[in-house]
Amino acid sequence: MKKFIIGVIVGLLLPVIGGYLYIKMGMMPVATASAPLPMEVQIAHMALRARMAKDPVQQSPIPADEPNMTQGAHVYVENCAFCHGFIGEKASFAAKGMFPLPPQLLSGDDMVTDDPPGKIYWKVENGIRLTGMPGFKDMLTPTQIWQVSQLLKNADKLPEQTKAALAKTPALPVAPPSPTPAAMQGKKPIKVGH
Repeated sequence: MKKFIIGVIVGLLLPVIGGYLYIKMGMMPVATASAPLPMEVQIAHMALRARMAKDPVQQSPIPADEPNMTQGAHVYVENCAFCHGFIGEKASFAAKGMFPLPPQLLSGDDMVTDDPPGKIYWKVENGIRLTGMPGFKDMLTPTQIWQVSQLLKNADKLPEQTKAALAKTPALPVAPPSPTPAAMQGKKPIKVGH
């Protein structure tokens, strides 16, 4: 019996020690370009669905009308578009560098028009750990979160005024890069101040 108990203890400790060494030796993929671990995506989705199921799906207190969706578009452009994109555009360079790639919520297969606004609200309010998706509970008002939720729920049938509010603003010109130290050799430094 003693050997059996020792065997059970060793059997339980080996995976824990192996996992610790796997992480400690730098073998666990942590770079955004690394392939996901086996079943990582499935486990993350299962955990998110289970957590969201614990909270009742709220009903939107605001209608999905043009004024609310247009206000939601302004909030989206200011807070969401950097990662989640604009209508008909591919992921931004910043989004492509994230893991997992943020869904492009205004185009293609990534739209969340099948989700009830309450589920979208939950994700915007709380964020999603280990994805780069922040929770906006302390940054946006509940009305703003509902407006964005209604916008995304109806992203496939937006009024023209709302689409106009989602138009990508022209990029600001990028300043030329500063000269590198090698390029500055032989030149006198510019004095700033006194």
